[in-house]
Amino acid sequence: MRIAIVSDAWRPQINGVVTTLENTVQTAQELGHRVELISSAGLRSIACPSYPEIRLALRPARAVRRRLQQFAPEAIHIATEGPLGLAARSYCLGRRLAFTSSFHSQFPDYVQQRWGIPTSVGYAYLRWFHAPAARTLVGTSTVRADLQARGFTHLAPWSRGVDTALFRPDAQARRAAGARWPRPIMLYAGRVAVEKNLEAFLRLALPGTKLIVGDGPALGELRRRYPEATFLGYQFGSALARQLAGADVFVFPSRTDTFGIVMLEALASGLPVAAFPVQGPRDVVQPGRTGVLHEDLAAAIRGAIELDPAPCRAFAQTHTWERCTRAFIGHLASTAAPAVMVPTAGVKLPPSREMESFRVQ
Repeated sequence: MRIAIVSDAWRPQINGVVTTLENTVQTAQELGHRVELISSAGLRSIACPSYPEIRLALRPARAVRRRLQQFAPEAIHIATEGPLGLAARSYCLGRRLAFTSSFHSQFPDYVQQRWGIPTSVGYAYLRWFHAPAARTLVGTSTVRADLQARGFTHLAPWSRGVDTALFRPDAQARRAAGARWPRPIMLYAGRVAVEKNLEAFLRLALPGTKLIVGDGPALGELRRRYPEATFLGYQFGSALARQLAGADVFVFPSRTDTFGIVMLEALASGLPVAAFPVQGPRDVVQPGRTGVLHEDLAAAIRGAIELDPAPCRAFAQTHTWERCTRAFIGHLASTAAPAVMVPTAGVKLPPSREMESFRVQ
């Protein structure tokens, strides 16, 4: 099948959306499909406010139209709700082409935390954006239930995977980490930003070492306020795998992630997870077996440290990228050509001028 994926998030960004798409594209190609990834690469763009790693394409409609017409996909998937996603959405609706979309992040919650815009505005936009999609793919049942309660429809499951050959227990890494830092070693890996709720972890008075792997707009401030923590910056590939394998517990303080792929990477490394009992962790962590979920994060950390790493590894091994990609392709196949014509009657445009400003002209 010829698959076009349109995403505002792509390399060199480092986040769960990019990790998901990279592995999905690679696995789909290994399964014999042709995939065209349309990103902002090569287009005029500006940095996304407060998230400069994301480049927002400027007036991308013509470029998106040209790429889609040249590739002639049998299935179109719109991964993000930014300028490229809007351009692809407009292209499909204008030609009565079916498409699928996916929900990757709590965008309205991030906007509310950073700029004070009510979440109701963000969710109104997202409902409008995803309404005409044949299916909107979501990572977990908790997110699906939350979106259904907010008026989203035609939601379908699309889980995530992990490379268990890269992320695995490593006795040598444990010895090296133990020689370098006092145990227990409590590790967080991910973007260092306000929506990750890192201060809930950093302000805890706990024995041992707090390691922060990652970068982001809050790094300078958090490094200044919490000098007792060790900030390692971004780690990639085998370097990240060694950091995970050397720790004692993975701490995931976010309350807004829709999945949290890094939790699977930690579990594959034999690392139990300590987190709040919220969406994302509730669907990834098996309480008392692969981690501890508790409103008292310190209690969750102390409990998770005591858990056996073997069930963590076993759980992660059930989440392969091939399995996830086959599910993804199955959803797209239901809309693929020649049955690509879908009625657009009844697709409601945003009810306000604020929402109207998101339309691609």
